[in-house]
Parts: sequence; structure tokens; C-alpha cells
Amino acid sequence: MKKLILTIFILTAFSFDTQKEDAFDTGEFFKFRIHYGIINAGYATLEIKDATINNKKVFHAVGKGYTTGMSKFFFKVEDLYESYFDRETGSPYRYVRKIDEGGYTKNQEGFFNQAENRVLVKDYKRKSEKTIVTTDNVQDIVSSFYYLRNHPNIDKLKSGEAIIIDMFFDDEITKFKLKYIGRQDITTKFGTVSTMVFRPSVQKGRVFKEEESLTLWITDDDNKVPIRIKADLAVGSLKADLDEYKGLKNPFKAKK
Repeated sequence: MKKLILTIFILTAFSFDTQKEDAFDTGEFFKFRIHYGIINAGYATLEIKDATINNKKVFHAVGKGYTTGMSKFFFKVEDLYESYFDRETGSPYRYVRKIDEGGYTKNQEGFFNQAENRVLVKDYKRKSEKTIVTTDNVQDIVSSFYYLRNHPNIDKLKSGEAIIIDMFFDDEITKFKLKYIGRQDITTKFGTVSTMVFRPSVQKGRVFKEEESLTLWITDDDNKVPIRIKADLAVGSLKADLDEYKGLKNPFKAKK
């Protein structure tokens, strides 16, 4: 079940909004229940808070992931992802990545200099640091979630068309391609929900069966909440459903 929590963070990064005003605000909270086959494998949460960097008020997003029950004995996951980003532009100032996935650990912090297209990465586990050149408007993995929820072009996509974003992850820039599939009503614990369906391209091989093994459903409203994720893995399948939410900026309505 390695990288299940990371999958949640990557895919929820592609929840978009058609409005120019923010689709979110301080206090928003999501909790996802993760299933590996028929097993309740764990949970992932995302929350946005207020913070101050260099005397400037910014958003502070915190993502956590962890295995539960018997899953902890087979593969323990305790992940923490954080991002501090601009309230107006969405550009990240700082990120934190502290993970433990079955004994594989990382403890890093990154500081962005958007004006010079650079990020200083401090690796506390290895007691090292390095500066990496980035692209314009680069996002970290968590800030992408909020940045793209305010994207103005999502409703202009036709079935089969895709959108691409530059994301900084694992000391490199990743071009993440997401293909729009169409709209669909799905049954959830909150009722029947109208959604937009996307399929990101992933690397076929050890983890995923095919390049389009992942499917993402987001609410077709002003919130653009990621409500379901499914993945066909090389071994087994993964499903994550929204289990709890609070603090949404806009009304959330489900059909009966």
C-alpha cells in the first residue's frame, strides 16, 4: 500500500473552480477514507489555516495521511505535508514534507524564491541543503490543490482535452497531465452528487497498471471538492471517498 496517501495529495491537487474569487477560505477541512480492495486502509485529511510569513498574511495548508487498524501492522504510514502560499496569487513560499511509509522516511523543508525561480531545499534527515532552479508559477504538491481550484479554464475543456501544470516534487519539476472525461452523477454517503470526471496520466509499471489507471471525481459546483478517487494498481485497487467536510466557502448540495 506504499504511496497510497501520496496518491490522495497528488490527485486532489487537480480540483478546479471556474470563478475568479477563491473557492475556499480559512477553516476548510476534508477527510478521506481510503480503501485498498475491501480493506479500510486509512485516512487522509486536508485543512487550511492562517499564518504569517515576513509580516504578510498567508494561507497555511496542512495535509496528513495515516494507516489504521490491521493496515498499520502490514504497512505503517504517517505522512505530513504542509504549504504556505500567497492569499492572492496562490504562489507557494514554503513547504514541509515529513513522511514515514513502511520505514521509508523523508524530512524536508523547501523555501521558494519565485522572483528568481529557485527553491532552497533543506533535508533534515541527511543534514544537507541545495538550491534548485524552477519554472515560472511552479507549485508544490499541496499548494496545487488550492491554486487550481481557482483555475479559470476548466469549464472550457471538452471531453478528451487536457490541462498541464508544473509541480515541484522530489527535487524536480513534474509536468502533470490531466484529461477531462465528462460529467457524471455518483452515489456517495452524502447522497447523489453531480461531478466532473478527470483522468491523470501516470507512469505505467510497478505501481499502476496503465497510464490512465487513475480516475478522479470532483463536485460540479463552486467548491470543486474532490469526492472520489479510484486507481487500478499493479496489485489490487485503491479507492478513496470523501468521508467528512466542514468550512466550505460555498453551499454543497447533493441530490436525494
